[in-house]
Amino acid sequence: MEDALALHLLIHGRVQGVGYRAWFAEEAQARGLAGFVRNRREGTVEAVVAGPEAEVEALAEACLAGPRAAAVTKVERGAVEGEVPHGSGFRVLSTV
Repeated sequence: MEDALALHLLIHGRVQGVGYRAWFAEEAQARGLAGFVRNRREGTVEAVVAGPEAEVEALAEACLAGPRAAAVTKVERGAVEGEVPHGSGFRVLSTV
């Protein structure tokens, strides 16, 4: 059985108004990951992803590029605080 990993990601740069959340959700769903993505009022995109370690790491790496119109300057990685998402459900949440 493959090791599981859960990450909290905070993506900085030109990541709002460029389709970043939709791109992220599509990428996560294609990899069978659970979690969520949402905009934050200060201009970042926040995500929590959980699933097979290799798939989570691949998505975290892909975040550096994002969709074509994005200009990512930094991706912060951290531990997931609170409940870790399980299953294959991935959601786009409202801005916080």
